[in-house]
Amino acid sequence: MPNLEIKGLMTIAPLASDPEEVRPVFRLLRELRNSMGLDHLSMGMTDDFEVAIEEGSTMVRIGRAIFGERR
Repeated sequence: MPNLEIKGLMTIAPLASDPEEVRPVFRLLRELRNSMGLDHLSMGMTDDFEVAIEEGSTMVRIGRAIFGERR
């Protein structure tokens, strides 16, 4: 696809009661991003964004932390 320019990777980690459980997922995606020479890494949500940032996330999704639970 010659008109598609990939800038980074994104993942949504499995739900886990302990955010540390998803650290390996974030670490693996960071390593993949680095090996591809990409700039951005979108990973981490309200329950695990701190671990995601520690593992190199450049974008997080924290909607529930800002807007509350969905009805």
